[in-house]
Amino acid sequence: MDAKVMARFKKSLLEEKQRILNNSKNTMKNDLAMSPDDLPDETDLAANEISQNLVFKLRDRERIMLTQIDEALSRMDEGSFGTCEDCEEPIEPRRLEARPVSTLCIACKEREEHREKIYA
Repeated sequence: MDAKVMARFKKSLLEEKQRILNNSKNTMKNDLAMSPDDLPDETDLAANEISQNLVFKLRDRERIMLTQIDEALSRMDEGSFGTCEDCEEPIEPRRLEARPVSTLCIACKEREEHREKIYA
């Protein structure tokens, strides 16, 4: 993979990382700042708890994505970015454009999903 394409992927990953971090800051400031004392009745309190649970689940998914982004950036530094971890063949650029944190090529990912489906 040439340096220009690598720089584009790195920029994309860093932008996504910053977007996630900004979302987390906004969540801490706005979504989780409501006090139960501000809610007039039990229905509002229950709705707020459901909303907060959803926010926590979304932030957890973003936390996992942050880890994957950091790992992808590390692979860039090591020179292994864009190489399948299973078969060690290059991952197709279209796949990396769709999901730059990918560690498996399409064929290996399909095999992994098939195994998961069988043993699930």
